[in-house]
Amino acid sequence: MTPLAPDERARRFEDTALPFMQALYGTALRLTADPEEAADVLQETWLRAYRTFDNFRSGTNAKAWLFKILYSVWINRRAKARREVGPLPVDELERRYGLLVDATVEDSGALEAWGERWPREIESALRALPEVFRAAVLLVDVQQLSYEAAAAALDCPVGTLQSRLFRGRRQLFAALADYARRTGYLKPVEP
Repeated sequence: MTPLAPDERARRFEDTALPFMQALYGTALRLTADPEEAADVLQETWLRAYRTFDNFRSGTNAKAWLFKILYSVWINRRAKARREVGPLPVDELERRYGLLVDATVEDSGALEAWGERWPREIESALRALPEVFRAAVLLVDVQQLSYEAAAAALDCPVGTLQSRLFRGRRQLFAALADYARRTGYLKPVEP
């Protein structure tokens, strides 16, 4: 295979990957529960995807390929964070807090707008799910990947994905039943 000229490679990458940027950020935000970390995960995903774009086969499922990279980046970042020793110094905590406050005041949520606002109850129920269930629900039910594509993204067999999805949906149903009744999605239980 003849390597592409840098401009052509960049154009093809943008044509392939840009349509999924918003969906990737929304999923990263729900996985991390932190806009700053979600932006970092998205940036790292984007960089890794660009570096390995020559491995991507045109005509295959670009969305699944990008979500596989995103999930891998998120898992690797979590593993690295667990290995790090000790808390952050006070100066670093203050610096990060200042950045967060400044971003909130100046930006008023420009990045968060990509993360489709959901009611607090739904966000809380999703965050309460174990990560493997949450990832399965986000990829299949929110991002509408096929079982095969989501299983590939999560690097697990389709049967395992289906099991995680079933259990995640069941836990979400239990956590959101009262909210669903209050909002009219479920009929009230008759005494």
